[in-house]
Amino acid sequence: MTYPSVAYISGGQLYLQHEDGERLVESPFGRSLRDRAGQIYRRNAWKVQGRGGQTLARALRMPAEPDPGVFRLAITSVTRGSAPGELMYTLETDEVSGVFARGADGVEKRLFHTADFRACHLDLHPGGSELALCVHHGRGLADVAVLKVDGSGLTEVTEGESLDEAPRWVPGEGRRLVYQSAGIARNRSGYPVGNGPYSIQEIDLESREVSCLAQDPEFDFVQPRAGADGMLYYIRKPRPNPERRNAGANVLRIIWLLRILWMNRAGRPEGAAPPIPEKQFLPPSSWQLMRQERIAGAQAETLAHGAASFDLAEDGSILYSNGADVFSTPRNGGRAEKVLSGVNIDVITAL
Repeated sequence: MTYPSVAYISGGQLYLQHEDGERLVESPFGRSLRDRAGQIYRRNAWKVQGRGGQTLARALRMPAEPDPGVFRLAITSVTRGSAPGELMYTLETDEVSGVFARGADGVEKRLFHTADFRACHLDLHPGGSELALCVHHGRGLADVAVLKVDGSGLTEVTEGESLDEAPRWVPGEGRRLVYQSAGIARNRSGYPVGNGPYSIQEIDLESREVSCLAQDPEFDFVQPRAGADGMLYYIRKPRPNPERRNAGANVLRIIWLLRILWMNRAGRPEGAAPPIPEKQFLPPSSWQLMRQERIAGAQAETLAHGAASFDLAEDGSILYSNGADVFSTPRNGGRAEKVLSGVNIDVITAL
C-alpha cells in the first residue's frame, strides 16, 4: 500500500506519515515550557505539601503552582511551509499560544508567541508570502487574521460579534479567503452562552467584500477548502436539537458510570485506581464531506459520510478521516481507499 505524505494531530500531538513510516514531532519550545513548569513545581512543592505547607500557602495567598503531570500542551493546527520539507504549526498551553516553523532539518523557529489570544487554524498562502490564521480572544470572539511568514505584521481582517474560524486561501490570483462563521449569543450579563449555525463566507482582502457561499439554519458548514478546480469543499453537520442533545448526554453519563461501577467490582486489587475507559470519537454518518461550486446557492454533492476532518492534496485527491482512519479519494471520483490507521485523529493535512 502506498502511503501519502500527511501530517495529523492526535490528542494535541503532531505526527508525520511518509513512505518510510510514521514519527512524532515534538516542539522544543513546548518541551522547555513543560520542563520549566516541572522545575517550578518541585522548587515550591514544600510550600503546599502537608498541613503546615497548606497553611503557609493560604497565609501568603500564593497561587497553586502548575503540576507538570497535568500541564496542558497542545499543537492545534499544521500547514505546509514555504520551503521544501518545512512545516508550520500553532501551539498553545493554558498561558501562551504561538506560531512556529520547523525546517526539513528538524530545527524549530518561533515566529511569535503571546498570552493575549489563542492562535490556530493556520494556512499558508499558495505564494508562500503570508499565513492565514484564526485569533481567539478571551471575550468569546474569534477573528480571521493574516501574518507574514517571518512572524510580523499580524492583522485581523474580520470583526464583530462572531466566531470567524478555519480560514483557507483561495487558489488563483488575488488574496481571497474562505472561512466558517457563526454569530454569538450572549446573556444579559454579556457572557457568551452559545452560537448560531456556522455558514461559509468568502472575503476579498483587497476590497474587504464578504459574500456567503453556504448556509442553512439546520446545519453547520465547517472546515471550508477552496480547490484548484474552482470547487468549494466542506463538512456539513446537522445542528443538534437541544432536548435531544441533553438526553443523549445523560444517557452517555449513565453508561460511563455503570461501566466504572462494573470495573470496580471486577476484582481489582484493593487500593488500585480504577481503569479509565478508552475514549475514541467517531463522527456519525450525518457528518458529510460535501462539494459544490464556489457560488452562493450552488447544488452540493456528498463525497463521504462520517467525515471528521479532511484536506486537499496537490494532485487533486481528497484525504479525509473518520477520526480513526484516513481515506483517499481520487480527484475525479471513485472508490475511497484506506491509506492510514491511527487513533483519535483530530486534524489531517496533506503534505
